[in-house]
Amino acid sequence: MFESHHALGVAQALAPARPVTLVRPHAARAAARFFARHFPGRSFYAVKANPDPMLLNELWAGGIRAFDVASIGEARLVRALLPEATLAFMHPVKAEEAIAEAYALGCRIFSLDSHEELAKIVRATGGATDLSLLVRLRVSSAHSKLSLASKFGIGVTEAPALLMAARQVADSLGVCFHVGSQAMTPQAYADAMAFVRAAIVEASVTVDVIDVGGGFPSRYPGMEPPPLLAYFAVIHRAFEALPISYSAELWCEPGRALAADYASVLVRVEKRRGEELYVNDGAYGSLFDAAHVAWRYPARLVRAEPSTAQPLGFALWGPTCDDMDHMKGPFVLPADVRPGDYLEIGQLGAYGQAMRTGFNGFGEHDAAIVHDAPMLSLIPDGEDAAVPDNVMPLIRRQA
Repeated sequence: MFESHHALGVAQALAPARPVTLVRPHAARAAARFFARHFPGRSFYAVKANPDPMLLNELWAGGIRAFDVASIGEARLVRALLPEATLAFMHPVKAEEAIAEAYALGCRIFSLDSHEELAKIVRATGGATDLSLLVRLRVSSAHSKLSLASKFGIGVTEAPALLMAARQVADSLGVCFHVGSQAMTPQAYADAMAFVRAAIVEASVTVDVIDVGGGFPSRYPGMEPPPLLAYFAVIHRAFEALPISYSAELWCEPGRALAADYASVLVRVEKRRGEELYVNDGAYGSLFDAAHVAWRYPARLVRAEPSTAQPLGFALWGPTCDDMDHMKGPFVLPADVRPGDYLEIGQLGAYGQAMRTGFNGFGEHDAAIVHDAPMLSLIPDGEDAAVPDNVMPLIRRQA
């Protein structure tokens, strides 16, 4: 794979006619190291955010030893690539055949949100006695940019009966939830933990695991969440206050926060129409979220001679013949951007790579390794990190 220090080196050396995914292995390893060292529990990488084998290897090298798989395909991938990894099948609705195969692959951790799913797990594993079963609660996504509150999860009033039933067959019983993607405040986790407390108290069962799921944010234009250490501190304090087993474990399932910094995309401008740019990647490629949920990504002009033009907000059109292939942005770039220029669009390691399709014949892309810093990041520089003084009042308020 071609390597360069930065996007400009790739553009100058390759003059690519199709998109180039720029991967930053060092950024993925730094994110993994940060979670492994500072989250007050065990971190499971949510593979759905990006299943790139290079990324998975870098996360392993950075200290991530457990993986949240949501399909049997993801379970097979991780087991083949990382034979010693811990697998957790955290999709609450699974095919019975998938459960059986995952169990055969060594997976012992399963989530559920119904009595039907519990019965399915028991059948598919042959009544195994070594299962860790996590009941997924439905919690609010009010503090997050993308809701995950509708599809999965059992209500607090219904949860006690399911917790008691799962306790009868589980070697280890847990409660899990997901506050939604890109949680913009630690309050999301404080609120969810209140639901967890209510369910545990009503069920009167011994709980061995609390899994706070994903939702940990990254930085994007217009989205400046607090430091991740503030989230960790709030979660830890709420965990310590729960009525759970003295030896209970705290887990999380970061996806975006571990993967976002890993990749960006280098695209070429094919046409300009006023404040609209036609580029060679788009809604059916790595810019799916930019089109379909109006997610804003950082962008910069990749040109040997820096532009002195004033910044201007542009919309983008992707390469397909579909009117839906439109990213309204705004993508802030110098006003003199022109056809033939290259642009780097950042923070696409989470979901950008994973959502790419081959629609209309435009799925082909190249890849290169770059060694500069991500365009934006919420991962602190260096090996050590501390909660900034200005974050402490936020922690005291929300924990």
